[in-house]
Amino acid sequence: MDITEKKPVTIISASILNSDLSDLRTTVRRVDTSGAEWLHFDVMDGNFVENITFGSSVLHAVKPYSGAFCDVHLMVELPQRQIDLFAEAGADNITFHIESKCDPDRMIEEIHSLGMRAGIAVKPETDISSVMPYIGKADMILVMTVEPGYGGQGFIPGTLSKIKAVRDAAPYIDIEVDGGINNMTAKLVKDAGANVLVAGTYLFRADDMHEAVEALRKA
Repeated sequence: MDITEKKPVTIISASILNSDLSDLRTTVRRVDTSGAEWLHFDVMDGNFVENITFGSSVLHAVKPYSGAFCDVHLMVELPQRQIDLFAEAGADNITFHIESKCDPDRMIEEIHSLGMRAGIAVKPETDISSVMPYIGKADMILVMTVEPGYGGQGFIPGTLSKIKAVRDAAPYIDIEVDGGINNMTAKLVKDAGANVLVAGTYLFRADDMHEAVEALRKA
């Protein structure tokens, strides 16, 4: 992949983790009308992280009701077992963790072979150097701005240096951030170099989601 092929633009990815999970059809339609470009799926297996959320069947169920780009974040121990399932369900991007038990090169190749974009995520405490060898191969780097596993956590300021390090190394790659993103922290991560902003609590608790999306975009 040529990481110099395009200039990154701001993208808002709405995480359904903090939405009304009892009414996902309404949730995805609300996201579509909000102006958010991506729909974010936080997949947790109870092993890589303590929490358990949902699998590919949820994506498969909501895909017909949404026109958004489906952004899957695998917080799982063995992501290689999930690629085919999420590809069949309609994922457009699959991001796996550098800390998981997999071969990153092989993961990226397999995800690309199924016609999806590939991302690599890194936890707040993991050295950013661990993802640098894959910048020219992955389509996106996800810098976690909270500890993975639960929604609604507070933003970790120390992650800003990781974002900047990736942006300095790759001016044109997509850099995603996930955790504690609101209209205040959005400016911080964007100034550091992030262009794909995952937000859940901030968006779904807003009286007007469209206004909340625009606040993130303009921060």
